[in-house]
Amino acid sequence: MVSTRKTRQGVNHKPQENVRRLTCGRVMMKPHYVYDDASVFDVVEKITRHNWDHIFILNDEGVPMGRIHAVDVLKIIAKKTVNRSVAWMYAIPAIQLVNLPPLCVKMSTPLLKAGALMLTHDLNQIGILDAEGALVGVVGHNTMAKHLPRYIL
Repeated sequence: MVSTRKTRQGVNHKPQENVRRLTCGRVMMKPHYVYDDASVFDVVEKITRHNWDHIFILNDEGVPMGRIHAVDVLKIIAKKTVNRSVAWMYAIPAIQLVNLPPLCVKMSTPLLKAGALMLTHDLNQIGILDAEGALVGVVGHNTMAKHLPRYIL
């Protein structure tokens, strides 16, 4: 065994876990979501109150049906030039803002694989699903920055 300053000082270290074994389920963060009966107003209200940049739309079983980014909501609001009142936002279901289901991975997916998918698809985060397909968390760039450098350095 190579002697280092920390081992000489008596600091006990567990062997570093293999980075390939670090799964999304171990490091995921709480997801931001509304259910599929939410209106555009509900989405705008949650995004602005909590300062979120995205929100998932879930069905009754918690399965993600889509993901809405704050910028997309702003673009739609900007196009409403005839009537600037917020009444229309109550009438339009938020699910209408979704055109594709969100890219998600399982809890057992290695964090490196999730990171590669995020880079490939130009995403700032990815949803994490349990065995039944319900959204249980998210992994984003901040998660990658927090957990991967210890394996790289």
